[in-house]
Amino acid sequence: MRVRRRGRTTLLIATAAVLGLVAGTCAGYLVQADREPTELPSLSQPVVAQAKGAGPEPLSAAQDHRVKTDGDLRKLLIKRPKGTREADWLSDDGWMDIGEYAESFTKPAGAFRDLVGDEFRRTAVTGWRVGNTYSVEIRLVQYRQEENLGAVEAADDGHYWAVDEDGTRSWDIPGTGDGMAYVHTKPRTKAGYLPMYEAEAQARRGDIAVEIWVNDTKPISKAKIMDLAKRQMERL
Repeated sequence: MRVRRRGRTTLLIATAAVLGLVAGTCAGYLVQADREPTELPSLSQPVVAQAKGAGPEPLSAAQDHRVKTDGDLRKLLIKRPKGTREADWLSDDGWMDIGEYAESFTKPAGAFRDLVGDEFRRTAVTGWRVGNTYSVEIRLVQYRQEENLGAVEAADDGHYWAVDEDGTRSWDIPGTGDGMAYVHTKPRTKAGYLPMYEAEAQARRGDIAVEIWVNDTKPISKAKIMDLAKRQMERL
């Protein structure tokens, strides 16, 4: 790139500015030389006494939600009632990995991608059967929630799909904020099978989304699903 030449007027202005700067600097030095030196403040600071005694006690599980939920999540599931038998579709260890949990959705591949994005951590699950038709399944789905509120989004999705069905009644679960219990009054039908009624509960507590499902060939009462939801949420 070619250098632009400066004109004569510009050069004179620049030279005058430099001469003025030099003169001002010299005058400043002469004024400062005639002054008495200013005493500097002391660099030493008062010593702060160190606190004595033991530090504060760590929060209990009742005060810190993470103390409880970072442990064995399976211990927070409600116990299988006496007189029931364990659901044969559950894993032996009480866990569902991300692949198994994704398979519970109608579109597993899409669900798997969403779970990865939502920072899925783990799922603890329990369930039981009574007779040949009545069954219960409860899942505690935990998310890392480092960048996304996965438990919030999961609960919101559950509410959306639950109320989207015809003939659905719903109630707030006390003490859960936005937790809801649903009874689907219209049974699901499939050729070769008995009509199946369903009730569900969707709630969350911290980084955990709670899912409860009840199925039977007879209509399911509000009292039944609400009792399960209340007892499970009390354990969190």
